[in-house]
Amino acid sequence: MIAKERLCFLNSRESAAGDYVLYWMQAAQRAEANPALQYAVQLANEKRRPCLAFFGLTGGFPEANARHMAFMLEGLRETQRTLADRGIKLVVRPVSPEKGVVEMARAASLVVTDRGYLRIQKSWRARAAADLSCSLIQVETEAVVPVETASIKEEYAAATLRPKLRKILASYLSVPPERKPLRDSLGWQGDSFDLENIDDILAGLKIDRSVGPSPFYRGGTDEAKKRFRVFLRERIGHFSDLRNNPSLDYLSHLSPYLHFGQISPVWLAMKAEATGSPGREAFLEELIVRRELAMNFVHYNDRYDSLESLPAWARATLAEHAVDIRPVLCTRAELEAGKTHDPYWNAAQREMALTGKMHGYMRMYWGKKILEWSASPEEAFATALYLNNKYEIDGRDPNGFAGVAWCFGKHDRPWGKRPIFGSVRYMNDRGLRRKFDADQYVRNVARLEARAD
Repeated sequence: MIAKERLCFLNSRESAAGDYVLYWMQAAQRAEANPALQYAVQLANEKRRPCLAFFGLTGGFPEANARHMAFMLEGLRETQRTLADRGIKLVVRPVSPEKGVVEMARAASLVVTDRGYLRIQKSWRARAAADLSCSLIQVETEAVVPVETASIKEEYAAATLRPKLRKILASYLSVPPERKPLRDSLGWQGDSFDLENIDDILAGLKIDRSVGPSPFYRGGTDEAKKRFRVFLRERIGHFSDLRNNPSLDYLSHLSPYLHFGQISPVWLAMKAEATGSPGREAFLEELIVRRELAMNFVHYNDRYDSLESLPAWARATLAEHAVDIRPVLCTRAELEAGKTHDPYWNAAQREMALTGKMHGYMRMYWGKKILEWSASPEEAFATALYLNNKYEIDGRDPNGFAGVAWCFGKHDRPWGKRPIFGSVRYMNDRGLRRKFDADQYVRNVARLEARAD
């Protein structure tokens, strides 16, 4: 059974007779442990109808580029194959999702969809809900605890959300058994991409091609599971102690897969909890508390991509110190090329540009230095978002927006005042060297670059 807290009726239309129940896949791009898909199959079986899936492939998602799209298409290719094995056809069309689903739903009994938290994702669902002639039901798939169930307001910090989550978390740590459709939809006739040749599909999309696919990350549920197995076998035991050491590799590397909904956060949490490992609590803190704090942020704060999203104290202190002299000013071009005076910052930027992912601890330092080296807080915020969203496979999502905002004071507290930062937390290279072997980190990134060559 799907918990009722995960369900939301987005319009008041009745279900129609229809030829099939349509699952509109967007955020949860996976064939397993997917509550929205499971609910669509359940309703299809109750109506004795096949379940048909649809995905709208658009290059119009803000800041989408070849790196993001290649990773996503690799995952969708696997999902298309897996769904076919279960008797469900996944139709992929080059159309803006909210328009494509209305077209596909003309012959549908009703539509079930997953949930997104950004403005564009909300607007897609709102426009579809208004234009559809049948019922549109949204199922929360990407949060372990549904956002409004966890909190009815924007939370100040992890410390305020954590106890709310812990109180009810156990109720949501379950994955319903997979249902197979009683009737298959494989005979559906209509236009759809065959995802076997991703290069041809990419060539036809109007997207930014200045950033190519990552040579270090391949998309798909199987790839996510492989990485997770390595993490459980080799790293989770030391995760609490070593996750913030960028010179070592004790991360799960799952954020790109979570970004595209290629792996279930509930399934991950259950598997991690079952290990009994001493590192599981730290992992669950990242997977649930920190990740869902970011969802809470973008859901309740529509200004998540600007300085206006910051708490009043952070906005005030940054404004007060906006006129402070910057000893060093770096242009956006210098930053993007990783050509500053700071070898640690340069390594972090090059790691991100090359692989599509930067170590989380270095991302904090990276964002702080952009603030320090930019002419104004507004310019710094815009530059950090631009670089993060362009190069990170997991950019352009709640975690990305919350991570950038944290560098400017979001979800943090005031610290001692200093030039440029005011009361916003400061970081420097001496702090890096105290905490880990920062020079080894630089050497590690250089080795990655050599491998890519």
